[in-house]
Amino acid sequence: MSNTVDLFIIGGGINGAGIARDAAGRGLSVMLCEKDDLAQGTSSRSGKLVHGGLRYLEYYEFRLVREALIEREVLLNAASHIIWPMRFVLPHSPNDRSAWLVRLGLFLYDNLGGRKKLPGTRSLNLHNDPEGSPIKDGYKKGFEYSDCWVDDARLVVLNAVDAGRLGAQILTRTVCTSARRDGNVWKVEITDTHSGETRTITSKILINAGGPWVNDIINRVTGTNSRRAVRLVKGSHIVVPKFWDGSHAYLVQNHDKRVIFINPYEGDKALIGTTDISYEGRPENVEVADSEVTYLVDAVNRYFKQQLTKDDVLQKFSGVRPLYDDGNGNPSAVTRDYLLDLEEGSGAPLLNIFGGKITTFRKLAEHAIEKLHPFFPDMKKAWTADQHLPGGDIPNADFEEFLSKLTLRYPWMQKSLLKHYARLYGTLTHKIIGAANCIGDLGQKFGPDLYEAEVNYLCENEWAQTAEDILHRRTKHNLHMTDHEKNGFIAWFDERENECKKEIL
Repeated sequence: MSNTVDLFIIGGGINGAGIARDAAGRGLSVMLCEKDDLAQGTSSRSGKLVHGGLRYLEYYEFRLVREALIEREVLLNAASHIIWPMRFVLPHSPNDRSAWLVRLGLFLYDNLGGRKKLPGTRSLNLHNDPEGSPIKDGYKKGFEYSDCWVDDARLVVLNAVDAGRLGAQILTRTVCTSARRDGNVWKVEITDTHSGETRTITSKILINAGGPWVNDIINRVTGTNSRRAVRLVKGSHIVVPKFWDGSHAYLVQNHDKRVIFINPYEGDKALIGTTDISYEGRPENVEVADSEVTYLVDAVNRYFKQQLTKDDVLQKFSGVRPLYDDGNGNPSAVTRDYLLDLEEGSGAPLLNIFGGKITTFRKLAEHAIEKLHPFFPDMKKAWTADQHLPGGDIPNADFEEFLSKLTLRYPWMQKSLLKHYARLYGTLTHKIIGAANCIGDLGQKFGPDLYEAEVNYLCENEWAQTAEDILHRRTKHNLHMTDHEKNGFIAWFDERENECKKEIL
């Protein structure tokens, strides 16, 4: 393992993983360190959408919306197993935005980004169209438009997997304790949090993709200063049983005119969010407040016949979004655009990443590496726009056809399990199944669709080191297992890890 690289990246969220992939594919030597698990922070706590950001039009973020809409189709082609189209029903409330303003926004949304694959907007009569059946009778008019769903944590992991395939070194549970300029290079101190081993890495350029920790890395780790800053905004979500028929989602306006997404989630559940609250604590300590649960439940109950209560909440999570501080006092109006701040005036270059969103991560990474072209004039050209992510090389991005062929190939496997593998791993599904010819060949069963073969694959290929890595980020098995099943799996996994350590010793 080399201790000298072209780029050292701090942060294993979507921006860090995306930059590592892009740079490695251009022939640069790359090392990425993440103090926890990949996507453990903000990148696994999003609204799980690849979208243009309809509401950003109100703040005249036309460049950002256009870039995001273009990226929406790029990503859909790159990873149709973890990204797929979704229709959103927007009931119109005459007490909020006027109908003509909504129509104008949706017209721009349909046409700003050169939409090709996704169907356009249509108007709905909520009293006649089936999408309106769960909506209160007081709402008659509605609109339906397209965006995409994404498994956010898997998007991060697949970028890291591809970066690793291209030669990048991906180090999880590795803390960057110090980074100091030494002439024209960086001397970076890192510590493996499991073994306690400390190493010194020499890197030509340091990239700070710390997300909510970006300012902490600037001040504490590098000992530098920056004229830029991030604004930390807390966004919380709740998960409840799904309470409507159909695969479509809903977008509703609350009394404060903020929009709330109500999305189908994991088949029989709904994901509701998000809030927008300024946050000043430590990002790792963020929690969902009771007032946020009330806020989200009230937003749903304003529109739907079936009324929710706090008792319906199955799970809740909160993330801290590191938004570039543009001086706007309203958290909802703070720009979702990104800023790349390159410091090169006093020795080795430092690139700090401020802001960004899931949808535009690939373009952010491309722009970041292009900023470094003067330091690596011989590096390869941009390449990610038409390349698949691991498992995403599905012909014509037709997931249903791909799933049908898998069903013929593995007729002995139950449909729910095969679809689970297809959705998470795409064309890499065969690597999990291997030579198995019956369900028993997949090893011990821990939950409805969790078998030992998948666990082994995740540990060997995707840096999964704990039961939580597997249940919450590499998969969403935690939402489908009983407490007894989860506790049994955790005990088994911990024993598995202990046996592995004994073998190493």
